[in-house]
Amino acid sequence: MIIKIKVKPNSNKREMKKLEKGNYLAYLKEKAEDNKANKELINLVSGYFKISFSQIKIKTGKRSREKIIEIEKNEN
Repeated sequence: MIIKIKVKPNSNKREMKKLEKGNYLAYLKEKAEDNKANKELINLVSGYFKISFSQIKIKTGKRSREKIIEIEKNEN
């Protein structure tokens, strides 16, 4: 599954909202430096979808506020 996430780093809250099909908005408390915001985003996405960290990959936008995330299906 591919989703698009617009990230708001250095926010007062830590929250993920669904905007429309495949598009999300993520508020992160971490600043966008030293990969901290990306790590928090992966943590937030894993909790939101109730999946493992290893199933989440940032495909594009590692240094951008607009990211494309790939979520791998669990092979059970």
